[in-house]
Amino acid sequence: MGASMTDTEQIEHGSPLPGPSEQLRGDGEGGKDIAASFLAKQAAGQRISVTPADSARVLRRIDTVILPLMLTVYFLQGLDKATLAYSSVFGLINDAGLVGDQYSWLGSIVYLAQLVMQPPLAWLLVRLPIGKFTSVMVFLWGVSLACMAAAHSFGGLLATRFFLGVFEASVAPSFVAITQMWWRRREQTVRTSYWYAMNGITNMFGSLITYGLGHISSHLHSYQIIFMFFGIITVVFSFIMITFMPDSPIEAKFLSDEDKLIAVERLRMNQMGVISRKWRNDHFKETLLDPKSWFWFALLFSISIPSGGISTFGPLIVKTFGFDQFQTILFNIPFGFVQLVATVGGAFLAQRIKMKGPVIAALCLPPIAGCVMLMVLPRDAASKAPLLVGYYLISVYPGITPLIYSWAGQNTAGDTKRKCTNAVLFIGQSIGNVIGPLLYTQKEAPGYSRGLRSNLALYIAIIVLTGITTVYLKYLNANHAKRRVAMGKSAIIVDTSLDSAEEVAATAAQKKQEGGNARNAEEGDVAASSSEEVERPGERAFENLTDLQNEEFVFVY
Repeated sequence: MGASMTDTEQIEHGSPLPGPSEQLRGDGEGGKDIAASFLAKQAAGQRISVTPADSARVLRRIDTVILPLMLTVYFLQGLDKATLAYSSVFGLINDAGLVGDQYSWLGSIVYLAQLVMQPPLAWLLVRLPIGKFTSVMVFLWGVSLACMAAAHSFGGLLATRFFLGVFEASVAPSFVAITQMWWRRREQTVRTSYWYAMNGITNMFGSLITYGLGHISSHLHSYQIIFMFFGIITVVFSFIMITFMPDSPIEAKFLSDEDKLIAVERLRMNQMGVISRKWRNDHFKETLLDPKSWFWFALLFSISIPSGGISTFGPLIVKTFGFDQFQTILFNIPFGFVQLVATVGGAFLAQRIKMKGPVIAALCLPPIAGCVMLMVLPRDAASKAPLLVGYYLISVYPGITPLIYSWAGQNTAGDTKRKCTNAVLFIGQSIGNVIGPLLYTQKEAPGYSRGLRSNLALYIAIIVLTGITTVYLKYLNANHAKRRVAMGKSAIIVDTSLDSAEEVAATAAQKKQEGGNARNAEEGDVAASSSEEVERPGERAFENLTDLQNEEFVFVY
């Protein structure tokens, strides 16, 4: 049995876990994480050791059930948002009589709706079962997309796109929360990149699917067929999601009682909690006063302006290179491939070096070069290939966004604070995505100089913001160390939450060889290269404390 409570080699007797009715230490508001109650009931207040084999087995189960659902939903979301860009090359602009900035507003209205939805979503994601809630939102956005086929004017398209944005608004915040709930910190970055990389798959296969749909002979317009096809598929998948997506590890039908215990215990070293379903006003207040929240806001705002502009105008930019509508769709496929490689590759690099800041800064460099190329190269036949190269260099930028998601999520604890921080992030993203398409206007074609200049400046700003955020996180770690000393604890905590299983096992083996008190490698043990006493974190992991309240929390760069 992987999570034994009788073998002294398998159990670490820590501080007894409080029962569900006890109040939090230090804040007096209660509202503990449900994981604390679950462990108190199932493990009798004992801290459970999990073998690497059992941890890997449960991780495989989670990856097999949860990850495919997330990948499919995010793929469909990417397709559904891209339908406007695809439809633009099949005559939507002329048939709907769009003039001036109206097409730009059809791109921006989705994100304006998402902006309006973020504050209530923070409360809803704390209070409601997240699996069921997200499934209902998927169903409703599929209905909204299918209804776009009946819209024949700017007003009709604007209304349906608004509702599409309202219902899609929950997906990314929900997925960030779900990732935090199921995976350890060292696993979250790559898992986030997997579901976010579906945008790249969308640009590849969505272009091919749209190419095929565009050749269908029908009394319907090609763009109407596109809206209906993707909308119906989304509605169908929502029923699959509500059937198989659990609301938390504790409520997962695909896990046995023992595996639920392992799934929760695996998350201890995150020090972020699992879920409480209790709204905490002190967490909300701390979110607004925490400078970190506004660093994440600024970072996501800065990358979302280029993202919003390129996602809406990308195919039109390629069309200005001198290609027809079908060539434009096909030449958008490599954009998706580069996006996929940058997103997953950047995540693996960040996981390897255990830092996200340097990778975010590095991923800004290719888009900077791409913007410069599109700004200086002429739109003539001889420049087609270089222009495409510049466009594909810009397509590296999507790798930045999931790293910001992970960076913010892994530096935030407490259920309400995590959801509120996500709201701040996605408000920044929504504002950026609203502004982005408005910086590109059809009258500036083919150069789109205003949009490209602003994007160039923002990529540079992201590099600067990344440096400032890293310095602040180091300051917070130093401040926590001082607090621990004042409380009579060791200043040193060696955090293994970003280490691979092999690295943690090697550390445990080294301690055993040195005659130390060896503990299980998957337990999140600490080690130190000096003889100083070190603190073993994780005793307060499920008390629903925020990252600033919990002096054992370790911030990552």
